[in-house]
Amino acid sequence: MKTPWWFLYKTPLAFILLPFSLVYFIVSKTIFLFRKIGAYKSRRRIVCIGNIFAGGVGKTPIVRAVAKYLDAPVVMRGYKKGRKTGNVGDEALMLTRDGLQVHVGDRKSNIVLLNKQSESNAPIIMDDGFQNPRIKKDLSILVFDEGLGYGNGFLLPAGPLRETKSAIKRANAVIIIKNNKKRKNFKIPTETVAFYAKSFTENPFKNNVKLFAFAGIGYPKKFFNALENVRMKKSFPDHYQYTDKDVEQLIKTAQAKKLELITTEKDWVRLPEWAKSKIKYAKQEIEIDKDFYKWLKENI
Repeated sequence: MKTPWWFLYKTPLAFILLPFSLVYFIVSKTIFLFRKIGAYKSRRRIVCIGNIFAGGVGKTPIVRAVAKYLDAPVVMRGYKKGRKTGNVGDEALMLTRDGLQVHVGDRKSNIVLLNKQSESNAPIIMDDGFQNPRIKKDLSILVFDEGLGYGNGFLLPAGPLRETKSAIKRANAVIIIKNNKKRKNFKIPTETVAFYAKSFTENPFKNNVKLFAFAGIGYPKKFFNALENVRMKKSFPDHYQYTDKDVEQLIKTAQAKKLELITTEKDWVRLPEWAKSKIKYAKQEIEIDKDFYKWLKENI
């Protein structure tokens, strides 16, 4: 599904949905407390990188950077697994393309296996799972996008928040991805350890090349705005599984308009195999404050 447009604004529809947010809050809190009973303590340290904002903050490049720095395996759910992504999910496939060891499925089961199968004491990166109390974390790091902030500040489904802002207190640190358009009223508690990161989109084309950009991610506008000379845009639902017909139509339109097709890496791995040689992607890289790695080394 596409990210609801009202997530970023306090619209009448968002206020209408507030009673459902109250139900969501009560149910999610009850489940959280129930699942917390008998939480598993891993022999290897667990570094959880998650968020309280439902998708689109740019967490995957952070996971990639931290996993590379620690030379650590990654456990993740593998959202929207399918044939086109090797049945592991687009984010997992992106990470494996960078040479990382990725384990997809039930996080607790994979962590138990990693503890049994290896004598290594290297940490394990838990991608997402901040709301999963079944596993005790040694470090919890939340990721925010400065341009998205807390959205409209409401819980699901009235807004994008999985938990109230007070949940930040459970985190050991936050990483804030800088944005030229900082969201108003986005503030992190003063007692929270916070670090900043810069996101870079590597355009494979020269700046004078006219582009037709398409994306099926949480907030495609972020991707479109990161590119130069975009003449056409098309957004698809988040984690969309592209069909041959979809891609054929995109290619036909691009050729008719004399534009070059470009997409995100996450979308590219979901394209049919035959199309991957015909369409380029813009890779997103992240640069985190050096102080973060110093803090991570001291605390892990």
